[in-house]
Parts: sequence; C-alpha cells; structure tokens
Amino acid sequence: MSKLCNLQKLTLGHVKGFNKLMHKVPSILAIALLGIGLATPSFAVTKVPAGNRSASQPKIPATSISRTRSTNGSFQAKYEKIRDLIKSDKKLKGKIKKAAKQYGIAPIHIVGALVGEHTYNVDALDHLQTYYVKAISYFKSDVEFEYAGESVKKFVQRNEFSKCSSSRDSYDLWTCRENVWKSKFKGKKVDGIKWPNDRFGRVFFQPFYAGQTFGLGQINPLTALQVTDLVAKKSRKKKLSAAKANEVYKTIMEPDTTLQYMAAVIRVSIDSYRSIGGFDISNNPGVTSTLYNLGDVRNRARKAKAKGGLPKENYYGWVVNEKRAELEAILK
Repeated sequence: MSKLCNLQKLTLGHVKGFNKLMHKVPSILAIALLGIGLATPSFAVTKVPAGNRSASQPKIPATSISRTRSTNGSFQAKYEKIRDLIKSDKKLKGKIKKAAKQYGIAPIHIVGALVGEHTYNVDALDHLQTYYVKAISYFKSDVEFEYAGESVKKFVQRNEFSKCSSSRDSYDLWTCRENVWKSKFKGKKVDGIKWPNDRFGRVFFQPFYAGQTFGLGQINPLTALQVTDLVAKKSRKKKLSAAKANEVYKTIMEPDTTLQYMAAVIRVSIDSYRSIGGFDISNNPGVTSTLYNLGDVRNRARKAKAKGGLPKENYYGWVVNEKRAELEAILK
C-alpha cells in the first residue's frame, strides 16, 4: 500500500512538473529561435502592398538616358529584348524558378531585377550561351582586385579595418570594410597615398573597365563577396575570395551562378527590411528591384524605419511594378 502511495505521489509530481514545463515552452522556444537567428522582430511589421506608390515614373538618371542614346536604342526596345529573352528561353525560366525556390522568394523578384538592369543599364545579349562563353574568358584572364599595386586582400589587413574582424558573416564583413573605406580613406591622404574620392567597389574591384557590373544579373564583384556566405549555405557553392578575382568574375558572368547570387541579394533585401525596418516587401518586386539597383540595403532599411511611411520604388522599380502582370505571364 505504501509503495502504491509513493507511486501515485511520484506520478502526480511528474504531471505537475510536465505542466510547468509546458507553460514555459513558448519562452524556451523564443530563446531557441533567438539563438539561431530566426526570431521575428519585436516590433510590428508593416506589409508593403503590391503596386507603385508614385502615380508616374520617377525621373530617369541622365547617365541611363545617355547610355541608351549612345547605342541608338530606346528603353522600350531594351525592355522588350530582355522580356523576350526570358519568355523564349525555357532553360533560363527554369533556372530562375529554381533559384527563387532555393532562396524562398517569388520568381518575379529575379525577373524584375533582370528587366530593370537590362532596360536601364545594359542591353541584354541575344542568347544565354553568350554569357557562358564570356564567363570562361573571364576565368582564364589574369586579373587581381587592387589599387596602385596594393591588393585589396592586403589593404583590408590595415589596422583601420581591425573592428571588422568580429563580423558575423560575409555581408557584415564587407559592409564594415566599405564603411571604413568611406570614413578613413575615401578622398583622404593616408600613408603618403592620396586615395580616390570614389566608391570602394569602383576603386578596388574594377580592373577591366569603368563599368561596375557584369553578366546577366549585372552584379558588382563587391556585392558578390558580400553574399557569398549565404550562397554557400543555400546553394552549396564554393565561397568566393577577393584573392581570386578571376573566380569572382566567372561566377557573376555565368548564368547558373549569377542567378543564385541575384536571389541571395534579393533575399538579404527582404530580410533586412523586415528585421531592421519593420517592412514586409516580399510582395512588391518594384521595391526589391529598386534595392537591387541601389544596394546598401541595411542602411536603407534603417533610414526607411526612421522616415516612416511605405518604401517607394525608383524609376527602375516603377516599371517592374507597372509591367508585373506581363512579366509574371512570361514565366508560365
């Protein structure tokens, strides 16, 4: 009898303990989510609706206008060329959808960035195969990311960049280095060298031409280095290194990998605007395309939060939203 009573007490004790544990589950789960970086922001998230905030297209920069005029082209003709390339190439559509799925974004975001770049930046090449050929030529080239004989790998070992060593990932690391460049070197004389009053990416990462972006996705080498950790995680691709410039160029020139990097850049934009700015931009490809065009998304997310109001599209993203139905139709 005494054993039975002890067993009942033990059972009741376990039940009470289990109930207490169950009451704590939400808190335990929240701590676990914080530990792996998946917790939602502590503030309310505002959904940015589809469509444009501006009634008419914002002003197109003079550089884009002059670039198009220099080839005797028009924005409409360039838009139709990239639209038709996507529409007619089943392999390209398949690769876009695959990359979008891997990064948890809608394919329209990748299409929007492609359309924006090739409408307002460069003309699309006629065939996807041409990009593969160009990628191989870049890979075989002897090129280095450097300025005035100093490689960027050596440059970022300077004491001024020491605070960047604690960065969590490649995005934070290269963003930190870019910020150090702006504050400590850009336009200043340091160690007897007068450093250019120009962007970090243009000074160290443009050994070929004055142009800043390359390939189907028109990706900047610095941008590729920023998201290489995310691509390695999601797509199981080898991480890029600034010490191997030819590999970086091959990656951003080759359609298979450039689409992965495009998706990663867009994923970072969506996540940054949600976690930092408190905006859900996942249903507005005009906004994600705008950010793809402008870059510096984390700082922009902070500014958007401070400013209030919904994020707006620029001239580039405006067209993507305006043509959204047509662009989604070509994916089918």
